[in-house]
Amino acid sequence: MRTSSIRFWQTTTVAFAGAVAAFSIAPASAAEEVNLYSVRQPALIQPLLDAFSRESGVKVNVVFAESGMLERLKAEGANSPADAVLSTDVGTLHDMAEAGLLQGVKSDVLERNIPAAYRHPDGVWFGLTTRARVAYVSKDRVKPGELVNYADLADPKYKGKLCIRSGKHVYNVSLIASMIAHDGEAATKKWLEGVKANLAAKPQGSDRSQAQAIMQGACDISLANAYYLGLMSVDAVQKPWGEAVKPVFLNSQGRGTHVNVSGGAVTKSAKNRANAVKLLEFLSKDEAQKRYAEDNFEYPVKAGVAVHPFIAGLGQFKSDPISLAEVAKHRARATRLVDEVGFDQGGGA
Repeated sequence: MRTSSIRFWQTTTVAFAGAVAAFSIAPASAAEEVNLYSVRQPALIQPLLDAFSRESGVKVNVVFAESGMLERLKAEGANSPADAVLSTDVGTLHDMAEAGLLQGVKSDVLERNIPAAYRHPDGVWFGLTTRARVAYVSKDRVKPGELVNYADLADPKYKGKLCIRSGKHVYNVSLIASMIAHDGEAATKKWLEGVKANLAAKPQGSDRSQAQAIMQGACDISLANAYYLGLMSVDAVQKPWGEAVKPVFLNSQGRGTHVNVSGGAVTKSAKNRANAVKLLEFLSKDEAQKRYAEDNFEYPVKAGVAVHPFIAGLGQFKSDPISLAEVAKHRARATRLVDEVGFDQGGGA
């Protein structure tokens, strides 16, 4: 069966409202279909959906959305055609769960394949890949072993040497939320103030552009996800950026490096619930996990699936074992702390 897809992009709630009017997927009318909303890039996820259809006989109707999934589901309510969602961050899944848009799933397959720390305790969402939030450091200007912990980023000796994307980006919010969960708000706020004071410029750009800034000498250290090093290694323009830095798996000697997940869930409005569960189960199995690792350089969430050789070459690390469901509870407070310290205004502002 051919998988049908509709791709839409929007940047504001107003634009999103227009997208809802202009784009829709027909509600599945047969048991062999499932409707999916996905934030994951089509080039990565479409081959997996096609493989699922070949194996299961279930046709996947998919809407690819860069953003606005939460708002769309809220607007559609019980009439939403979506049976399942895929997200690139646990925060979005948490927000959907808090809004009552998801339903719990009991699946032996998902529970066997996905460690408890990377799924909601009531089966409301499930992590499907993991990504480590590491330090990118200059190969030439930062000595080996000099930077060890996230706490070190607030050391005054790094004043003017740090660069980072917005503190409100979901990847950084998740890291800050994990620090609140471990260390409390007061200590985390103090850390944020120290990191802000060390910034070489106002937070901006993407994880990859931080590597570019380090290559150009604008800063020496940044925070970014490890898998971007793999993506840069196969991009002719960006390859020199990645080659200028080395990753440091922070806190590996302590509680462990912070990890986030991409993941999926079954919507509360699902009309094809069984097929939605089948899809999530497929994405947690070896074939899909291997594809995630090979195509996007992510860490498989399922134990025993090999990582990409390039990522394996970065070295092994200890991941923070804290439940991401617990981390997600602190996201709202993490965002407020970013505002309270004026983090995105830049160093010393």
